[in-house]
Amino acid sequence: PLPSMKIVECVPNFSEGRRPEVVEAIAAAMRDTPGVSLLDVDPGKSTNRTVFTFVGSPEAVVNGAFNAAIRARDLIDMRTQKGEHPRMGAMDVCPFIPVANVTMDECVKCAQNLGKRLGDAGIPVYLYEEAAASPQRQSLRDIRAGEYEGFAEKIKRPEWRPDFGPAELPLAWGASVVGARNFLIAYNVNILGTKEQAHRIALNIREQGRSDGKPGRLRECRAIGWFVEEYGLAQVSINLTDFKVTPIHVAFEECVKDATDLKLAVAGSEIVGLVPRAALLMAADYYIKKEDLFIVEERHKIRLAAERLGLSSVKPFVPEKCVIDYMIAKPPTPLTSLSVSSFVDAIMSRDPTPGGGSAAALIASVGAALAGMVGYNTQGKRKWESKEMIMRELIPHFYEAVRQLVPLVDADAASYEEVVQAAKMPKGPERETAIEHATKHAIEVPLNTMRLVDKCWAPLATMAMHGNIATKSDLQVGSRSLELGLWAAHCNVLINLSSLHDEEFRKKVIEEANQLKIRAAEQCSHVLALLDSRTEQGRGGRDGVL
Repeated sequence: PLPSMKIVECVPNFSEGRRPEVVEAIAAAMRDTPGVSLLDVDPGKSTNRTVFTFVGSPEAVVNGAFNAAIRARDLIDMRTQKGEHPRMGAMDVCPFIPVANVTMDECVKCAQNLGKRLGDAGIPVYLYEEAAASPQRQSLRDIRAGEYEGFAEKIKRPEWRPDFGPAELPLAWGASVVGARNFLIAYNVNILGTKEQAHRIALNIREQGRSDGKPGRLRECRAIGWFVEEYGLAQVSINLTDFKVTPIHVAFEECVKDATDLKLAVAGSEIVGLVPRAALLMAADYYIKKEDLFIVEERHKIRLAAERLGLSSVKPFVPEKCVIDYMIAKPPTPLTSLSVSSFVDAIMSRDPTPGGGSAAALIASVGAALAGMVGYNTQGKRKWESKEMIMRELIPHFYEAVRQLVPLVDADAASYEEVVQAAKMPKGPERETAIEHATKHAIEVPLNTMRLVDKCWAPLATMAMHGNIATKSDLQVGSRSLELGLWAAHCNVLINLSSLHDEEFRKKVIEEANQLKIRAAEQCSHVLALLDSRTEQGRGGRDGVL
């Protein structure tokens, strides 16, 4: 999806998880809907339930959910449906979640639109969470109380009249709950014990607590215990309604704590559906700190989180298929996805982009990468063991600098295109305003390059004092590359400022850019002097860094 697209996630839960042909038919209805991308299908035999996850524009996801429901109406009969999971209808619940460039209000409208269409098709629909018409109906648990078996009578009560559709239960379908909410993580912790023991742990940790009114230990956490026949173990089945309040690793560790008290073993855990990248990185950071580990790269952090949480214990955990951020990742950007030779050819062409601004960001990123390389060729080496903690402190600075500098290669080219498009507008005040706005953006990109380089000087000086001396030339090249990248970005800032009318903005930017340029020259010279003052002898080449 393009960065400007409106993206809504839809996660309908259907009360069928044992007949693959039915699950596939429902999935096909989603896939066949224009504008819908089906990301995940997660069936469960014991729960007799399948969680589908798809994304698309607000209009597309409503169409996808409606098409799936109509397809399921001919395939699921609630009169014979049984499973471990609470349920009240064939499409039991269908939430809409904002992902990109959409508001919660837009997701509420999605829920209302779907609810009306389902209601017109004869299906009773209740709106919940952010779409709820009254506080009484915000909670899915309150709406679903009594489940399918008790709903034929419940639906007749005035206070439980559906928001859409008939106030009479279609026995083959039941009723559906549709709403809008923030991201919810469905997460199960595996217990080598009984359903009752797992439920005991669930009562201890869930926010609702037990029936005595005393709350459980974890906020924004719902949980029950059940036994999963196909896995041969019990699970604490958890819904984390705000993973920033109660992260995955906290829920896992609390389950481990209670299981240990009960002399039970925890055998990993599983994600149901998709999980946000941020949730796994939070878990990784927790275990990195707890175990005093040194891990910088994101892919390694994700792997650490998966291993510590045992996410592959009952089914393979593949980040590319389980992390929503990776599933809907933007396509590779035009310039940074090119080979080196193709990128150079692109510069040496008649097109004005990529130009000096893109080159500045690339050169600076190479400088930061070389500094990181020096760190990696010092850290973990027995000869440089005394520098281990210093390298652990320094390497992340350069890793983050590279991650932020590389996207500016394409950002600079895109900002130039904004100026070109603004200049093509019909003459008048709107055109002048658009050009001014686009030009300011074209200035901010190389100015950001300069700012990012400036953050590298302090750790670079420390690296010059403590890095593997055999990589001296690499750090020298890295230092000069950072200085050159900043100098080149400075040139682009000035040339774009020349056409700007906002004098206050011009003055402020020129002052900052000039200070950064002067500082770069001073700091680069300082780093090179530190390297020249090193008296140790080191062998260059591959032997020198072993």
